[in-house]
Amino acid sequence: MNSTLRWKWSLGLAVLGVTLTAGGTVFSGEGTAPAEKPKAAAGSAPAAQPSSASAPAAKDAAAKPAASLPKAPAAMPAVPAPPQGPVRSLAPGALRIVDPMRRVDETVSRHDMVELLTVDPKLDWAKSIPFRREIWALQFQFKPMRMVFVDLPQPSGFMQRKQIWYLVYTVTNTGKTMRPVAAADGTYQIEAVDKPIHFVPGFLLHSINMDKWYPDRVIPVAIGPIRTREDPNRTFATTVEMVRDIQVGETVWGVATWEDIDPRTDRFAVYVNGLTNAYRWTDDTRRLKPDSPLGTGRHLVRKTLKLNFWRPGDEFSPKEREIRYGIPGELDYEWVYR
Repeated sequence: MNSTLRWKWSLGLAVLGVTLTAGGTVFSGEGTAPAEKPKAAAGSAPAAQPSSASAPAAKDAAAKPAASLPKAPAAMPAVPAPPQGPVRSLAPGALRIVDPMRRVDETVSRHDMVELLTVDPKLDWAKSIPFRREIWALQFQFKPMRMVFVDLPQPSGFMQRKQIWYLVYTVTNTGKTMRPVAAADGTYQIEAVDKPIHFVPGFLLHSINMDKWYPDRVIPVAIGPIRTREDPNRTFATTVEMVRDIQVGETVWGVATWEDIDPRTDRFAVYVNGLTNAYRWTDDTRRLKPDSPLGTGRHLVRKTLKLNFWRPGDEFSPKEREIRYGIPGELDYEWVYR
């Protein structure tokens, strides 16, 4: 009887296994899983079987849910396309104009030839010698100081969102370079000459109340957002790209950018160099000796534009609408020698 029952159980299990296998279910030690069969389209060649080396990888990829697969990195912000249309028309007064304040007396200055007088103080002809030069000036216009948030790459490899201060400006070569020309009677006349001007700009922001100085920085990733906001069809040159010869009548647009400005700044000035070649110098004769190199003790200062600004806001959330052009009780702008 026991042998008969044993035979019947064996026969039943065999039949059951054949039935389940034919139905697409297989047994394993960890449970059951449906056996997926590829369905080939009618008339198509049979699918190639994966090799034994790639089969485990294929099974693992198929077993992973879609959410666990690695995602492609997010795309970087798109850079505005090259100018393809007309530039925006600006409302009257949108650009502040700065008077270059040309002065004829900037074409000449009188100085002693201190190197010769140090050797022999009796050389009277080496005293109060006129030094003459050509003086040019570019016309400068600018828009109000603005702010924009930009994601900047860091040395750690991560991006950091920062507030960038920027100043959009234009420079124009209006010609009329002042050139001293000697007359037959020994006097000099000033002649207006039209010639290209080599422009090398420099911007320096001074936080007056914090007494901190910030040179402008070229931030390539900030140019796209600035251009998108200001005018996608206009090209704005950085301080480095702006170094060029500007022809008579030519106007060039540029942008100066700063980062990490102290948020406690409420009064600040922007110094702009390179708008004119006017300069002055003084000599400290106390440092001179007969064998001193030329130029010892000489201090040269250049004519520089100073733009004054005021921001009556707090340090927690600086906003561009808080910035005012000019400082109460002071000039909006002035030309200084520094």
